[in-house]
Amino acid sequence: MTEPIARARVRRRGPQGEQVADDLVVVEEPCEIRLQGESVAVVMRTPGHDRELAAGFLFDEGIVAPGDIGTIRSCRDPGVLDPDNVIDVTLVPGAEPRATWQRHFYATSSCGVCGKASIEAVRVHAEPLEDDVRVPAGMLARCMQRLRQEQTWFEATGGLHAAGLFDAAGGLVLVREDVGRHNALDKVIGHCYLHERLPLHGHLLVVSGRSSFEIVQKAWVARIPVVASVSAASSLAVQLAREANMTLAGFVRGQEMVVYTGAERIE
Repeated sequence: MTEPIARARVRRRGPQGEQVADDLVVVEEPCEIRLQGESVAVVMRTPGHDRELAAGFLFDEGIVAPGDIGTIRSCRDPGVLDPDNVIDVTLVPGAEPRATWQRHFYATSSCGVCGKASIEAVRVHAEPLEDDVRVPAGMLARCMQRLRQEQTWFEATGGLHAAGLFDAAGGLVLVREDVGRHNALDKVIGHCYLHERLPLHGHLLVVSGRSSFEIVQKAWVARIPVVASVSAASSLAVQLAREANMTLAGFVRGQEMVVYTGAERIE
């Protein structure tokens, strides 16, 4: 298994001149996700929790439903040069993919929807959320602070995003880090899929960076009613959150935040 960080020889430059030293950088490698032997996606990700990544990706894209997945393992095809970077997913007997899925997605670490054939194919349709959870404003700030404390690999490299799942009382469920924020969320949702914890009614999602379309969509599919980010939300993220009846907050820093949608859930 590839480690999530690597060493790189760098030249540090500053007021005191130049110094040659070793530095830690985040690892970014391709991971091919296969379903029933067929290639579905190539995802640029940070190695680690790849079973969760595969499960979360397939669920978030509307390809599998809870209970559909039978096994997830590294590829055993003798023709594969790097089996750790190829994940084979098989379904339980009788289960079928839940959508006419497009093969050969390509997802970069910065974009979770690259390679789809049309704008309509980007959307995964779900029913509006009906969740009456209420969240004290101070709790969101505390969750954001806890997320930052849990970002161990970010502390070492400065190059990783994180997604944190919290319960309605503000208790931490889990945190995942990845070079792509959407991958980090796939790993969180994939963990819940594999532990039969979906749907995630009454939970809060806190993410580093911005809230983009794919973050809101993945949270919606997992039925997470409240999403908060340390930075801004995009226009399409706001539009989708409003359609989903989701609470979306950004710039959550201390006592301040911007609530884009669903303000009634924040007390």
